[in-house]
Amino acid sequence: MKHNRISQAQNQSEASLPVRGEKADPGKTDFAPSPEAVARKAYFAYVNEGSRPGHEVQHWLAAEADLIAERNLTRAHGFHNQT
Repeated sequence: MKHNRISQAQNQSEASLPVRGEKADPGKTDFAPSPEAVARKAYFAYVNEGSRPGHEVQHWLAAEADLIAERNLTRAHGFHNQT
């Protein structure tokens, strides 16, 4: 009985292929905001909502999503390359 073996190189190259319906963009890089930026934005959300405890995770996730959305908007308009 023969087993089909996929080499590690083949497996890695297939993992980098775009998902169906997704356009390949060679200039696109994954963006993850820094923990400091997320913490700062989450803290301001915490203060703006009256400093009530118990919503740390929600504030963190919302802050992270907002920063990623802001980054995507600036990438769409070409502002990310400006210094």
